[in-house]
Amino acid sequence: MACIAKSLTAVLFRQRGLFNHGMQAPIFQRAFAAEAKPETKISHDTKYEYLIVGVKGEKQNVGLIQLNRPRAFNSLCSPLIAELCQAVEKFELDDSIGAIVLTGSERVFAAGADIKEMQHREFPNVYKNDFLGSWDKLAKCRKPTIAAVNGYALGGGCEVAMMCDIIYAGEKASFGQPEINLGTIPGAGGTQRLVRAIGKSKAMELVLTGDKMSAAEAEKAGLVSKVFPVDQLVNESIKLAEKISSHSRVASMMCKDAVNTSFEVGLTEGLKFEKRLFHSTFATADRKEGMTAFLEKRPPKYTD
Repeated sequence: MACIAKSLTAVLFRQRGLFNHGMQAPIFQRAFAAEAKPETKISHDTKYEYLIVGVKGEKQNVGLIQLNRPRAFNSLCSPLIAELCQAVEKFELDDSIGAIVLTGSERVFAAGADIKEMQHREFPNVYKNDFLGSWDKLAKCRKPTIAAVNGYALGGGCEVAMMCDIIYAGEKASFGQPEINLGTIPGAGGTQRLVRAIGKSKAMELVLTGDKMSAAEAEKAGLVSKVFPVDQLVNESIKLAEKISSHSRVASMMCKDAVNTSFEVGLTEGLKFEKRLFHSTFATADRKEGMTAFLEKRPPKYTD
């Protein structure tokens, strides 16, 4: 059993690029000891058809993506998802961005996948082309992501919100997986992420009835972190993103990786993975700077 556990841990680290192939030693020391590369600055002036994208925050370190398909209640058609993946990737590559906020309008976050687009599709087509397969780009983003949900987040909209690391909601927000009303089931994580967020019983109730959950209920159940007045939601989400961005970027990524791994492995392997990441921080300049700044009673200046 010990050999199996050791092997599983090694697999987890290789999947995340933390081990050098053929070796059982972390590559952090070599990676962070290397000469610092200049920051990558990406232009976000791309004109999108279904998104409004910008950089926010006092230090311009927060990426803001707004879904903008108002006539269709921000329904998630394939072109919109393609644009969302592109915008997320550009923010992920931009070293000046520490966190990303995803929002919709005050009336609706996203009302779900585009039913007109799906209506006449058939099994061979959706199976061969892995329909909805590209949606996971947001979930795989290594930088912290925050969903700022006003209004309806239903079906695919709820699934996209759950792909983010943190959900803030406006007072009038509502969440649900109403696919059962259309003779189908959630296909982008609704049956998987929802149960992990609110438990089996509540998740079953939502997916089997198609009922909606209010913002207050979602906060109580653990799906939402905090609830704000509608007109304050986006600003509060940006403030949170700014606070996250003020910390070490590499440490933030490690925190996110460790928490997400807890959903994939047992406690023993999760604790082992966390400990190895913790040890790896000692190969970073940011860990040394953070502790030194604390002892010297000054703000840290992170560089990794």
